[in-house]
Amino acid sequence: MRPVFFSRPYNIHNEEIIRHLYQAGFQTGHYSDTILNVHQNSYRLHAIILSRSPFLAHLMSTTPPTGGQRVIYVQLDNEPEVTQEGFAIALGYLYSSISTTLVRPDNARGVLAASCLLGGMEELCEYTYNTCRQSIDLETINEWIAFVDGIPGSDGSLSPEQTLTSVFGQYARRLRDDVFHFLVATLPNILGENTSAVSESGSSQGKAGRETLLQIFSLVPFDMFKAAVESPAFEIGSDHSRFKFAKDAIELRKKGIAQGRGAEETVVLAFGGGHMGGSAVHVTRKMRKRPLWKVHS
Repeated sequence: MRPVFFSRPYNIHNEEIIRHLYQAGFQTGHYSDTILNVHQNSYRLHAIILSRSPFLAHLMSTTPPTGGQRVIYVQLDNEPEVTQEGFAIALGYLYSSISTTLVRPDNARGVLAASCLLGGMEELCEYTYNTCRQSIDLETINEWIAFVDGIPGSDGSLSPEQTLTSVFGQYARRLRDDVFHFLVATLPNILGENTSAVSESGSSQGKAGRETLLQIFSLVPFDMFKAAVESPAFEIGSDHSRFKFAKDAIELRKKGIAQGRGAEETVVLAFGGGHMGGSAVHVTRKMRKRPLWKVHS
């Protein structure tokens, strides 16, 4: 007769080990051999656990131990998205997945930034990315617009300001796409601006929704603004309604509400409709010429 093996006792045993590692190792710092300093915080940790992170493994490999302990420093002056709370949660994830219970919509981006920086924790990256994606709504959209304004443009180039989001790697572009989809498809539907009947009506509800949409679009980075207005998925009525919306939004952007002052934005309506399913409305932008001062001797 074959022996019967039960997996549950082993699962319980493994869970107890992980719980012990997290509580006695991460939270209490018992038997630590590594001191990690970051964000004015000092953690007593363990090299064998920290080596799960390629980033920390590299730091430890270049920092020899002194007196039986290794002291490493993580400089985050150039990574403002890596918050103190986010780093602590990602650090705890090296010991146990229980730290995911600390992830909330309001801290998820900081945890995502920290987990991308530390590396070796794709599951946490995906978990926090999905939390971020689900947090994009009417109340948070302006914050997310400010975030995507620092993401590289379609040519992939990085300006000095845009390097602030480079820590996110592939997730920066994915979040940018999520914000774009929210602006083009979800937001008009929420505000009741997705049909010609509503957008062209004079109802107070329709006017309020349109005004809110205009205010939000006045803050959108130009390349995203252009792509959204020209997208066939941006259903706010007829081509004339779309043209009028873009024109009104540009007027708000000219008042300095939008990012990227010093540029002149215009919108044109191509008569005869769009080409190959595209939009008949097109937005262009050119830099204003600086006045030339003539110097007389």
